[in-house]
Amino acid sequence: MITIQNVTMKFGRTAAVADASLDLAAGDSLALWGTNGAGKTTLIRCVLGLLRYQGTITIAGYDAWRDGKAARLQVGYVPQELSFYDDLGVGEAIAYFSRLKGLSRVGVAEALDNVGLADHARKRVRELSGGMKQRLALAIALLGDPPVLVLDEVTASLDAVGREEFVALLERLSGSGRTMLFASHRIEEVAALARRVAVIEKGRITGVEPCSQFVAKLGRGAVLHLHLAPRVRERALASLRQGGFAPSLNGVGVLVPVTPEQKAAPFRVLAEARIQVDDFELVSFAHAAVMAANREEARS
Repeated sequence: MITIQNVTMKFGRTAAVADASLDLAAGDSLALWGTNGAGKTTLIRCVLGLLRYQGTITIAGYDAWRDGKAARLQVGYVPQELSFYDDLGVGEAIAYFSRLKGLSRVGVAEALDNVGLADHARKRVRELSGGMKQRLALAIALLGDPPVLVLDEVTASLDAVGREEFVALLERLSGSGRTMLFASHRIEEVAALARRVAVIEKGRITGVEPCSQFVAKLGRGAVLHLHLAPRVRERALASLRQGGFAPSLNGVGVLVPVTPEQKAAPFRVLAEARIQVDDFELVSFAHAAVMAANREEARS
């Protein structure tokens, strides 16, 4: 369904994506995993035909650059940063974007019901919560029933409840045979949604493996996702390594695998180094591994 062959995209002399190759069959679900700046969003924009690149990308047989319009008709896209006309009604937004997509007839009620917004059609967009706006963006992406869904860090701005609800909705949709390519820095999302994981480092795809194997490699206890300011992340990594941990950069902070007895220890290490933690999440790898294994079993 999506074929990426030897794709390179440069900003000046810097390669944001370097010789990337991936292949997604119909119904596949692949997560792009890497730190901020690794090249995930750039690769997604290449797939969408928004950036000029070297190499070849095809979607359902259409070249993403030469046949961009036909290729994009196969794709529903939800970006990280949403932009709506806030004074537009929710139902009106569905009708408006359906006209932009050239769709002759769209059931507004059905489109909203599909994402759990059936009772909000008469509201203005500005009245929706962040999670509801994400659902509206997803409803718009699904107009015309495209076979491919592309998502870029779509839960980054949501709270824990909003993320859980949105991921559950995506999990239901991905089980319908739709091909999914998405970027995420949350292991629980990857475990819930991905069949395979592609790791990107400095623009290069360093490995692709089944999701269950990827999750298993991270550890068997739990992981602390520490939200830290960019200026202190490298110092935090050094301090945590000196404290006996094996941290890694990802997304908005640092991932620290811990045992049940160690959950508080990384905070003590960072406090002694005078490094402030802005926020944190604790994710059970055991739970993530079960989700990944169940997903692979259901797809096999």
